[in-house]
Amino acid sequence: MSACDSHIHINDAAAVEAYRRVQAVQCTSRVVIVTPRVHVTDNTVTMNAIATLGIRKARGVGVVRPDVTDAKLREMDAAGIRGIRFTVYQPVGQVVSIDMIEPLSKRIAPLGWHVQLHMRADQVVDNAAMLERLPSAIVFDHMGRLPAGEGAKHPAFGVIRGLIDRGRTWVKLSGPYLDEPEGRPRFAGAVPVAKAWIAAAPHRLVWGSDWPHPLAQDPKPKGRELIDLLDDWAPDAATRARILVENPSELYFG
Repeated sequence: MSACDSHIHINDAAAVEAYRRVQAVQCTSRVVIVTPRVHVTDNTVTMNAIATLGIRKARGVGVVRPDVTDAKLREMDAAGIRGIRFTVYQPVGQVVSIDMIEPLSKRIAPLGWHVQLHMRADQVVDNAAMLERLPSAIVFDHMGRLPAGEGAKHPAFGVIRGLIDRGRTWVKLSGPYLDEPEGRPRFAGAVPVAKAWIAAAPHRLVWGSDWPHPLAQDPKPKGRELIDLLDDWAPDAATRARILVENPSELYFG
């Protein structure tokens, strides 16, 4: 088995070759491609990228609305899609909405898929009861978007930890630049949040680069800058192997 980058975006066919170069630098050979908002609910580019990279090495997370047909879901499943994403942390440019999560979770649960949630921490708390009802697995994007100043003290940490303890919930160690306070060293705000997740639930974490870093300010991360953060967050080699190899194998490639 090999290391997996569990969160990237492919905007067009040319990006596949660009990402191969990123893989070579990161020393990762498996990948999870997440349909970007620019494609709305058209998952064609994602599915084509999976085919190009090879379904044994690539999986995908798509975006759908409740009017998606069962036939389309089966087609996506055959193409390597293993979950659907809800980007609902801000209303601007929103393709899907929070009220779609539960009905679509019921639709995709029989396929063994998960719902991937990009929500603010306060939204996690406000929707805790709904999240507990979901029949499918859940993956929280970008460390649950816990504010850097609060980290594990934020009530959302407890909500997500409770869902993990119930089974079938995962967290992505990604986007360390998303909630950085100004005036701090690069990625410093993510350190206590990442370490809190690793201490609490190393068996339910995956790592993602979020390439090509659509929400990062310039200069964009490059080279091994992001994957090398794991050496600090998880000094134990066995824990890093679990996050990079074993956990994504179970979540995406099982």
